Amino acid sequence: MVLFVCVENAARSLMAESIFNSCAPAGWRARSAGTRPASLPNPRTGPALKEMGLELPPHSPQLLTPELVREAELVVTMGCLDEASCPAFLTSLGPVRDWGLPDPSRMDPEGFRSVRDEIVRRVGSLCTELTSTHAVEG
Repeated sequence: MVLFVCVENAARSLMAESIFNSCAPAGWRARSAGTRPASLPNPRTGPALKEMGLELPPHSPQLLTPELVREAELVVTMGCLDEASCPAFLTSLGPVRDWGLPDPSRMDPEGFRSVRDEIVRRVGSLCTELTSTHAVEG
């Protein structure tokens, strides 16, 4: 499993989860969580995914737990690897990649879409990488 993490689990990580699961290599799936989850997804996240023919994941923003991190083969943070946002257990339990994406919540619609499109690009690269790695190991 790939675990996508951001602060609120309301935009970036939810989009990454949905996008990854739409093209996941065989044997892989994604989940997402937040270090301080919002009560609801960002109101622009669902429409941004619908523009691509995708839906929001079937869960509300959820709290990042040590159990979720332990279940993950790979943890990808969206740009929150700082002491104020990320709990210490996140970096201590396994490999973590930080994509360093800006929070789109206060961006205009074009900025929000540009973050989404960058997530699409990075998820596509990740899916290719995982497919290649699995083929080599298999």
